[in-house]
Amino acid sequence: MHLEITSLSNPRLKQLVALRRRRARERLSVTLVEGYEELVLALDAGVRPKELYFCPEFGRHDQGVVERATASGAEVLRLSRAAFEKVAYRESPDGWLAVVPAVADVLTSLRIAPDSLLLVCEAVEKPGNIGAILRTADAAGVAAVLAADPVIDWGNPNLVRASKGTIFSVPVASGTSDDVLRWLDEHAVRLVATTPGTDTGLTDVDLTGAVAIAVGSEMGGLSAAFLAAAQARVKIPMFGRINSLNVATAAAIAVYEAVRQRSTGAATM
Repeated sequence: MHLEITSLSNPRLKQLVALRRRRARERLSVTLVEGYEELVLALDAGVRPKELYFCPEFGRHDQGVVERATASGAEVLRLSRAAFEKVAYRESPDGWLAVVPAVADVLTSLRIAPDSLLLVCEAVEKPGNIGAILRTADAAGVAAVLAADPVIDWGNPNLVRASKGTIFSVPVASGTSDDVLRWLDEHAVRLVATTPGTDTGLTDVDLTGAVAIAVGSEMGGLSAAFLAAAQARVKIPMFGRINSLNVATAAAIAVYEAVRQRSTGAATM
């Protein structure tokens, strides 16, 4: 039998709401995971929740998840429907919310295989785009996603939600643009920059071996430093009136071209 919280003035609820703020998350080195699918993926990735809050009244109860969280050392509490609705940050909650350790994102600790495919996101502003990029990275087997001059933190609840939990299955790291460029050079990773300002097509460049595909901010694209450091600049063919795609869409197209080349062994020359 788990302790149940029904009072809307319970200090636990206030603390959970506070964790929506970056400063509060960073102070405690934690983040929030809301949603059954996201929580299961986090558990499958080896995440050990500190706290688990569940509410069977939403109709999606899984005692197995409760037992897994308990076995991992989490404190498990049951919430009334009203209490859960107060702490939920999703529009349609399903009754699952966990406090988990912050995602490790130290660039110098990242280890990759010699022929790894990486994704670099420079100053991408929107949590939804970073989340979508992580889902693509997970699906395509990308070795890691690097954030250069990040605007948001990896523990942003909206990023966690948009990633469907893949923030826990894909290695990530953060650093200044200079730090990321230095790290790529030290690890002999070729940098391929996506930009509309080139005549070289995406399919005309070799994306096999150790390579990092870089995408830039929604407003300005990649910085001059990234463009100058790139061994290749590539563009995605555009046939309409706009000259760029949503950054998450561009990243997905570029990554799957790399997957295609790695499967067939050649670019389209």
